[in-house]
Amino acid sequence: MEIQFLGTGAGQPSKQRNVASLALKLLDELNEIWLFDVGEATQHQVLKTNIRLRKVTRIFISHNHGDHIFGLPGLLATRSFQGDVGPLTIYGPAGLEQFVRTALRVSKTKVSYPINFVELDQDGLICNDRGFKVYTKKLDHRVASYGFRVEEASHPGELLVDELAKYHIPNGPIYGKLKAGEKITLDDGTVIDGKNFLGPERPGRIVSVIYDTRSTPAIAELAKDADVLIHESTFGGNEAKLAKAYYHSTSVQAAKVAKENNVKLLCLDHISARYLGSKAKKLEKQAQKVFENTKLANDLDYFVIPMKGSEK
Repeated sequence: MEIQFLGTGAGQPSKQRNVASLALKLLDELNEIWLFDVGEATQHQVLKTNIRLRKVTRIFISHNHGDHIFGLPGLLATRSFQGDVGPLTIYGPAGLEQFVRTALRVSKTKVSYPINFVELDQDGLICNDRGFKVYTKKLDHRVASYGFRVEEASHPGELLVDELAKYHIPNGPIYGKLKAGEKITLDDGTVIDGKNFLGPERPGRIVSVIYDTRSTPAIAELAKDADVLIHESTFGGNEAKLAKAYYHSTSVQAAKVAKENNVKLLCLDHISARYLGSKAKKLEKQAQKVFENTKLANDLDYFVIPMKGSEK
């Protein structure tokens, strides 16, 4: 599981930051990539990465402001040129489907694959696919805006090979069956239950994505115990009143959410164009005073989220 930021700016692009978009790469797990928001020129950012649009199977849109959706029609059109790409599911608020289909119709763009739209209109589970669940909750913005929580299912424990050594089992398919928790019968009639030779189950990973919103209790529910919390930081830590007036959050508010909800890593995203260079680093330093493991996200940054129990 990897995360790559395609755009980390707010409202409008700058020389340093494109507008909002990030990729959750589930290539080892599902052979898929999921996108969260698709701001203008997202597909140009994709060209700077190893992302292939044919691997993008789901797109989650937080809200319908232009800096989060203007890149969507172009990206959908380009995906048609990637061969047999398969269907795509887009999750977003009311009006998103109309926007996309109108843009494609007016531009006489035909896509070569089916697009399924899932309209977000209430909190709860919106996706359950092969060991991954996605939950959403409505946030507090000027328009309907939703946060997302991706939960990976638990993984079976490691096979306790040392404890199996006394049975002199040859390495091969039998180990695979035991790893799957199956029972096997040896040549001498001994029955071995794989479930008795597995280590503790390893919890799955959790990623929470919070775009445009004021501070609201729903964020804590989405962020609880997250391995990674990606949280908007449009305003500086001393601008709480301004953030509230514009329906956004500050770096310090994001840090408090992380600290209070057992988050492992906080990534500050959706940075106002007012904060360039060292000014943006100040947002990070402000947040780190509250929650030390905070990182300022920059365009094209990427990192691996290790399996729990395998961290170095």
